[in-house]
Amino acid sequence: MTDDTTNVVPVWTLTTTQANVPTVSTEGAMTPERLSELRTALSSFAEAPLATLEVHPLPKTLDRSHGIPLDAMSPLARELRNLVATTRSATSAASTGGTAVNLADQGEALYRMVVPAKLAGQVGTGMVKPMISKAVPGGIRSALRDSKGIVGHSTFVPVTAGAATGSAGTAAAGAATVGAITVAAPLVLMAVAVGVSAYAEQERQRSIQRITDLLEQLHDNALDLERSELDGCRDSIDKATAVLLDQGRIGASLGLDSAVHAIGRATEHASRRVKRWAAALDELGDDPIELEQLTKAFPGIDSDGGTFRAHVELAVLAIALRRRVIVLQAVEHSQADTTNPFESFVRSLRADQSRVDKLEQDLSSILLRLSTVQLQASRRITHRVMTRGEVDDLLDAARRLRHIGDELQLTTRASDVTINIAKDSDGTLVVLPAEAD
Repeated sequence: MTDDTTNVVPVWTLTTTQANVPTVSTEGAMTPERLSELRTALSSFAEAPLATLEVHPLPKTLDRSHGIPLDAMSPLARELRNLVATTRSATSAASTGGTAVNLADQGEALYRMVVPAKLAGQVGTGMVKPMISKAVPGGIRSALRDSKGIVGHSTFVPVTAGAATGSAGTAAAGAATVGAITVAAPLVLMAVAVGVSAYAEQERQRSIQRITDLLEQLHDNALDLERSELDGCRDSIDKATAVLLDQGRIGASLGLDSAVHAIGRATEHASRRVKRWAAALDELGDDPIELEQLTKAFPGIDSDGGTFRAHVELAVLAIALRRRVIVLQAVEHSQADTTNPFESFVRSLRADQSRVDKLEQDLSSILLRLSTVQLQASRRITHRVMTRGEVDDLLDAARRLRHIGDELQLTTRASDVTINIAKDSDGTLVVLPAEAD
């Protein structure tokens, strides 16, 4: 793909089971906007989950540091090869004025799977959230979009699989229509699982860095022990992820059981603290309160390195690790029932994530309530004029409270989820953290 109007982007419509959807002709240019509208429309008609998969040139400056690498023989890599091998060249590109794309020639490439909001909602609204842009108020940050947009000058060409081969291709070849779908349950399952797992790992890395910075200021051995126990779970989780994504079985030697126990204990710590904070806020009421009253209930809330902030970050870390474990357990459950892996995956996610979703929502509610607290001067100094230092402390504490609310991500509506997969010429993959649009 180049930067002129002749770009051709092959796109598949994927489903996890056989599904009947309206046939939509793709005569004329298929723009990104039109593709998004059609994807949403088809998803609303189909009973089975639908997703689209696009193939773009691999950006040279792509940041892979937060992705999960997979080798060329991994199930996800094999599923992508099977899909391409059973797909005809995008010869219909000529009708749009573009150049035909021979999918068999794809070496380095960026595969972009877009999961519609309907399907994203099935795997949980809390699993992936928009990354808020600090540069643009209300904007969403994405590692792959520039000012023009990665597909801003492209023409999308729907393609269909040829003869059914392997688990990826079942739809018969025919006219290029968005309604021509390809059954690819393992491909969708693996892409969603790895993308969500990479997102949770990214959250873990951010939390660990913030906690480390806080503990360097606090010198609190108890909190440092909590941090070390949680961070020590990473090795077992990484190994279990690699084994499961290679369709292996998790054994006791990986130490995942002890990691799950440590994460469960940390989650309980977080749950108790959240309940205690909620009770403290209820007791303080809605009237303006003194800063001393607030800091007594929430130690260090008026500073960048306080104990309260460390407890919040430990809760965020426990939630991120718990989400990684949930995905692992869902994949393991799905692979045990290969007749319909994606439905098993969704059922497992729904069953396990409700508790951690509630904890995250309760924590967000506490932080939102704190961000709206109104402070007043201490009664001990109302009989005199406040010093400049006392005024500065009060204003600084109020600013920090407002900032707590600014950092929250309160979007709960289901949104499209994008999973980007970088493929190198040797067949290896790097699956980047899933992005909510």
